[in-house]
Amino acid sequence: MSVAGLKKQFHKASQLFSEKISGAEGTKLDHDFQEMERKIDITNKVVAELLTKTTEYLQPNPAYRARLGMINTMSKIRGQVKTTGYPQTEGLLGDSMLRYGRELGEDSEFGSALLDVGESMKQMAEVKDSLDISVKQNFIDPLQSLQDKDLKEIVYHLKKLEGRRLDYDYKKKRQGKIPDEEIRQAVEKFEESKELAERSMFNFLENDVEQVSQLAVFVEAALDYHRQCTQILEDLHSRLHNRYSGYNAAIVWGPHATCCFFVLWFHTRKSP
Repeated sequence: MSVAGLKKQFHKASQLFSEKISGAEGTKLDHDFQEMERKIDITNKVVAELLTKTTEYLQPNPAYRARLGMINTMSKIRGQVKTTGYPQTEGLLGDSMLRYGRELGEDSEFGSALLDVGESMKQMAEVKDSLDISVKQNFIDPLQSLQDKDLKEIVYHLKKLEGRRLDYDYKKKRQGKIPDEEIRQAVEKFEESKELAERSMFNFLENDVEQVSQLAVFVEAALDYHRQCTQILEDLHSRLHNRYSGYNAAIVWGPHATCCFFVLWFHTRKSP
């Protein structure tokens, strides 16, 4: 770092120390600017937390979260992916049911029911794969891009502005000891950074409808997932109910039908 650069860093550190320790007053930015800065700070926090919490929502198992993060890379290399590459809990449960259902055999009511439920669990696992992929590519990835590009650029401008403000305030308070040209340059740089930061924040906040559309995509994917799961479970419930009802009917009506047949046979023999 050059001597001029070292001097500037010293000026900033000195001014910051003066403000934090001695309570010195620094240049205040207007209310509108501060309000935009507050909203950007909150947006930065919520995006970071959404990225973490959405990934946990899709895949609670920490061992598989890294694989979820690889979905976008895989899709670029191989084309649109159709599976996540890690097992879903519904699929694991379905595998167990299918295995033991086959061992019991279709002549077992319990075995047949296990086969029905196991197959439905496997279908739900495929639907969950689709949800994970859709949310990753259409919600998590855009948020990640927002954090890595737009918000990162705004934070850069704000940090640059804060540094130039400290440098300007340091020189302003030492007017007469520091050449006027240096103070003038410090003012110009401060105003330039303020304009850049203000414009970038304004443009971002004015277009926050994009984040609304991303939330809508997330909700739509979740809704589609639950609709498909509901349909699978309703069909399964209907099959199990029919199987159970048929079994009960055989138990209830079987002896009754035998009794009726015996009475009819007895009266037929008694008839002349």
